[in-house]
Amino acid sequence: MLTFGNITLKHGLFLAPLAGYTDRAFRTVCRALGAEFQTTEMVSSRALCYHDKKTPLLARIDQEELPASVQIFGSEPSFMAEAAAMVAEGMAGGAVPSAVDINMGCPVKKIVSAGDGSALLRKPELAFDIVKAVKRAISLPVTVKIRVGFGKEDRGVGIPAFAKALEEAGASLLAVHGRTRADMYSGEVDLASIAAVKSAVSIPVVGNGDIKCAADAVTMLRETGCDGVMIGRGAIGNPFIFAQIAAALEGRAYTPPTLREKMVVALWQLRLAASEKGEYTAVVESRKQFAAYTSGVRGASALRGRMNAITTIAEAEALCRELLQNSEA
Repeated sequence: MLTFGNITLKHGLFLAPLAGYTDRAFRTVCRALGAEFQTTEMVSSRALCYHDKKTPLLARIDQEELPASVQIFGSEPSFMAEAAAMVAEGMAGGAVPSAVDINMGCPVKKIVSAGDGSALLRKPELAFDIVKAVKRAISLPVTVKIRVGFGKEDRGVGIPAFAKALEEAGASLLAVHGRTRADMYSGEVDLASIAAVKSAVSIPVVGNGDIKCAADAVTMLRETGCDGVMIGRGAIGNPFIFAQIAAALEGRAYTPPTLREKMVVALWQLRLAASEKGEYTAVVESRKQFAAYTSGVRGASALRGRMNAITTIAEAEALCRELLQNSEA
């Protein structure tokens, strides 16, 4: 059981925010298949404050997604506080989020070069001020996503104190990716540093990084003592992972989805996206998702080139039928 604010989660199963992936369609699917909490793609505090027309749509959460949070990024406390106050009211006609999450872990060069994301790991006083300002601006719980260090040489060094400062500033929960900014998404996840963060704070800690199956989640929980797990890339094309982890934690048998069940969910996700973004945009963006849904499936590699050229839902449906026929032949 994981509790923060007025939110209680049975297993602490979080869908990580992933730019370009965790749109409302994917979040809706993951929620239906067992994710207990999800977060939007990261949203620029500056863009919100400057009233960019497209940004509120990124920050919109629908009622059926709850509990869920909006993740904001930036490095100016005043902008972060203003943006948090905006999203805490619900964006673009959507529901009020359950929490506001602050990104202090994104390793992408463009983000870091602007002083945002994981760049804040090197500026603990500024990070403290940002959390404090956001907490002062809203009544919702404030959560923070961090990494275990910036450069490889400071892996784990100072991160427990950094985490404690975030707690003192008002954070209600920390999600910790077990890599440094320098690691990007390669190398082994540092479970010991996540455990050190857990030992340093009294608020819930969620472990993140390379959770691709139930066994990975069980290892994360056992080795770090963290209160929950956050799944990012492991859920792409496999939103069923949340049910798999829940079954493992409850000691129940788990039956993996059939290829037909995977295709049903993939097409459902596509239709959800199309209802929001329009058919063409949704189909183009879904190509990478379809590739993930069909990874390792017999006959899928032969269709992948055609999959990357589809532009309509009808074409996607036809490819799914062909893949099913080929796999059952």
